Amino acid sequence: MIIVPVKEGESIDKALKKLKRKFEKTGVVKELRERQKFTKPSVKNRFMRLKAIYIQKLIESQPGA
Repeated sequence: MIIVPVKEGESIDKALKKLKRKFEKTGVVKELRERQKFTKPSVKNRFMRLKAIYIQKLIESQPGA
């Protein structure tokens, strides 16, 4: 359960923003969307490999790397 302490005189909008940020960090929505459809392990592996290649290219292209 996510608990957001609200300070005295703090607006509801600010408290909602804190709640949304905490909720996003937990990754619940991302996991729910992932579970809605089945993805074959080979497709997952291919996606992870392409992501790793992309990140590696970003690191190599940085000056001073």
